[in-house]
Amino acid sequence: MMSPVRSLGDYLREWRQRRRLSQLEFALEAEISQRHLSFLESGRALPSREMLMHLAERLGIPLRERNPMLLAAGFAPVFPERKLDDPALAPARRAIDMLLKGHEPFPALAVDRHWTLVAANAAIAPLLAGVADPSLTEGPINVLKLSLHPQGLAPRIANLSEWRAHLLERLRQQISATGDPVLIRLLEELSAYSAPATSRSTAPDRDFAGIAVPLELDTAAGHLSFLSTTTVFGTPVDVTLSELAIESFFPANPQTAEALKAMLPGR
Repeated sequence: MMSPVRSLGDYLREWRQRRRLSQLEFALEAEISQRHLSFLESGRALPSREMLMHLAERLGIPLRERNPMLLAAGFAPVFPERKLDDPALAPARRAIDMLLKGHEPFPALAVDRHWTLVAANAAIAPLLAGVADPSLTEGPINVLKLSLHPQGLAPRIANLSEWRAHLLERLRQQISATGDPVLIRLLEELSAYSAPATSRSTAPDRDFAGIAVPLELDTAAGHLSFLSTTTVFGTPVDVTLSELAIESFFPANPQTAEALKAMLPGR
């Protein structure tokens, strides 16, 4: 069965409602009249390409979803989607590799919009030793499943309950922003995994003044504690790059820093 053709008004209304904005609120945000917005949503008027791009920007619509909107309005798509190994993305790929390599001996990885592993530096592999289910580390690798699966890293995450809550909340926020059905199914699967009622953290210096949730991991090198950051491309015009994120892990204490230096070959 073919999917019904959606009008531009359908797209605008859906994303406005997803952002929990009334017509008046969004009209004020976009600096247009409520009457004009009503005409756009009802199909009584069509915007220019520039106006449509302006509205999409104000609604924070992902680049992937802007192309169908352009088509619905009678315009050609403007945002290409290329694989990361495409020659056109070579500068971006070099930047990603430099970021990952430059972060060593500390772990860092790049993921796509569905949290599938795209690239990782050499510091990641030692942390995955002992994963019980080998299918979790065979491509394509979903890093959220790897982290929270009972046969993945979960048994070695000392503060699993709070780390799990942190990851699931990030995923919920991503779903709210994108409406991606694949992420919705991923959230359902992860939520079904068993989780401890409380954390069993034993780190003596884990007071981060409430500014971050650490990842505390038991490894062959001892109890390691990390703080993480997320890096994205600032002004992407390619769908693939707009959905790429680099997760970098920093040692939360001197002991973790020294252990990581000792674990990485050649350091």
